[in-house]
Amino acid sequence: MDVDEALRLAVERHRAGDLAAAEAGYRAVLAAGEPPGALRNLAVLLEATERTDEARSLYGRWAARVPESAAVCQTLGNFHRFTGELEAAERAYRRALELDPGLRQVQADLGLVLLAQGRYAEGWPLYEQRPRRLRTAARRLSFPEWMGEPLAGKRLFVWSEQGYGDQIMMARFVRQLGAAHVTLTCAPGLARLFAQLPAEIVPLADEVQASAHDYWVLPMSIPAKLELQAATIPGAPYLAARPRTGGGIGVMARGNPTYAWDRSRSPPPAIQAELLALPGAISLEPADTGAADFQDTAELVAGLDLVITSDTSVAHLAGALGRPTWLLLSDHGLDWRWMRDRTDTPWYPSLRLYRQPRAGDWAAVVAAVRSDLAQFTNGVPQD
Repeated sequence: MDVDEALRLAVERHRAGDLAAAEAGYRAVLAAGEPPGALRNLAVLLEATERTDEARSLYGRWAARVPESAAVCQTLGNFHRFTGELEAAERAYRRALELDPGLRQVQADLGLVLLAQGRYAEGWPLYEQRPRRLRTAARRLSFPEWMGEPLAGKRLFVWSEQGYGDQIMMARFVRQLGAAHVTLTCAPGLARLFAQLPAEIVPLADEVQASAHDYWVLPMSIPAKLELQAATIPGAPYLAARPRTGGGIGVMARGNPTYAWDRSRSPPPAIQAELLALPGAISLEPADTGAADFQDTAELVAGLDLVITSDTSVAHLAGALGRPTWLLLSDHGLDWRWMRDRTDTPWYPSLRLYRQPRAGDWAAVVAAVRSDLAQFTNGVPQD
């Protein structure tokens, strides 16, 4: 076998998305030896398909065969963060920064690991090093970034970033800022919902014309500027909607399939079908409800007795509305804000968290949901 050519072909299939052919190619190469590239690439493939035990072994063999470097430590940190091994991820990221202190993405990822452990004082400043903050188009504005200065009498421009759920989560801070005027940009689908906030709402287009303000800020930076701690998170509800429905259980079983970690976040189709078959369940998918934007969905959610959802923007919406919500969480690829080993969250008091007991075990999550639903009569919780 020409090992180099076989590895090249396997990489080619990997990049083309033919994972079965790529895996077979990598395994054939490894049967003839242990080229570091084949070890790493097969580990990446196995991680992406949630075969993490073998991926962990391969990453270890790969790291043992290459000189220690910041890139190696970063890769190991990313793997351990995905699998929820937060202490191991922290060690790997800190070692990467010892070897190369200027790695902004590693600093931001270390920040997320610390936030997931509730270590907010350490985590927020590190998360401020995220490259997307440093490259944001808001830097082209004529006024400076807000760095935490007093805002009394000032005009603040909040430039949108990240997904729907992040924008809903950070909207809570509009009332906490103390500015004379807040301009809040947002995804167009959130504009009607956010109209109730004490801010000028600007749907984000390709080009936003900003009038004179004193400062700009990204919403995910506000906690750092406020030096936020778990005990000082503004509570919920902080949004409201006129109920359009009269009871029932709303189900949002899957998230955005284009999200990088959606394979872990969203249950497989069979589990989604089980959730939608629960007594009294109605789908909250916009394609099923006819909702044109989040205001429409908020009016539906506001009248429900319960929302059951995977880790999607609907969880944030229901939590922001203060509606009873059961959030179904994967063991892998867990978002930092849900932390570990908790059934509640300081971000949304009305949420109850249901976690996989082991990676991939959605059946146990559904079983726990079914058991707790037995305490409901016609969707209404009993004392």
